[in-house]
Amino acid sequence: MTTARYRPTWDLALDPLVSCKLCLGEFPLEQMTTITQCQCVFCTLCLKQYVELLIKEGLETAISCPDSACPKRGHLLENEIECIVATAIMQRYKKLQFEREVLLDPCRTWCPSSSCQAVCQLKEMEVAQPQLVKCAVCTLEFCSACKANWHPGQVCPPQENNLPITAFLPGETSSFYKSDDDDGPIKRCPKCKVYIERDEGCAQMMCKNCKHAFCWYCLESLDDDFLLIHYDKGPCRNKLGHSRASVIWHRTQVVGIFAGFGLLLLVASPFLLLATPFVLCYVGLEVSSRRA
Repeated sequence: MTTARYRPTWDLALDPLVSCKLCLGEFPLEQMTTITQCQCVFCTLCLKQYVELLIKEGLETAISCPDSACPKRGHLLENEIECIVATAIMQRYKKLQFEREVLLDPCRTWCPSSSCQAVCQLKEMEVAQPQLVKCAVCTLEFCSACKANWHPGQVCPPQENNLPITAFLPGETSSFYKSDDDDGPIKRCPKCKVYIERDEGCAQMMCKNCKHAFCWYCLESLDDDFLLIHYDKGPCRNKLGHSRASVIWHRTQVVGIFAGFGLLLLVASPFLLLATPFVLCYVGLEVSSRRA
């Protein structure tokens, strides 16, 4: 029979409570997890749910700190992930890592056959050109560039620039199960080419990797379009995903911010003009004293 050690109430009250940045709850230190790379602290339950969600979605192989304002932009190490998720989730994570490695490796590719999940080797070439690939498992011969049947002497058929990542991965999610008009929830950032998923929300996207703002439908840059004029005309007209009233309110806020800065500059300009001679005089005296 085991007995719990008696602890006075005043001793319990002295235990430090740490705040979780995700749920904003306060917990004892033993219920918290610290990310090694950035030293950000979260309750273990919140961090577990966050990591498992990203792995189940299959879009993140480098799991970043859940704090969007993390100063060190830390990532969870593999042993940290393994400590907080179930075995089946960890196996899926390692599988996604391997699939990502093959996808980014210029010397490897997946067999495009939906019934084959083999990894095929490519010949190393100085200039990337379409080449014949023969799967060692199912003996399928296909083009390394377009994944279609090998077509010697012919140009690869035109393809969409933003095929979903699942089109290049094996199994039932491969391109053989995608229809031609399927837009897919995943596209590449037009600037840094990182894969981005849009499951809901408006069509104005911002890449988490390079901070590039663009339209989800036509991939046109929105970096300088503060008023979102892009969605007033052309093929993306009224496709922003917000009501007209909210768009007008957004524009009013933006114009108000610029007008406020302009008014502040207008008010401050006389004082700046008056202060300029004193600043120049001070700088001149500093330069003279250093020369002396």
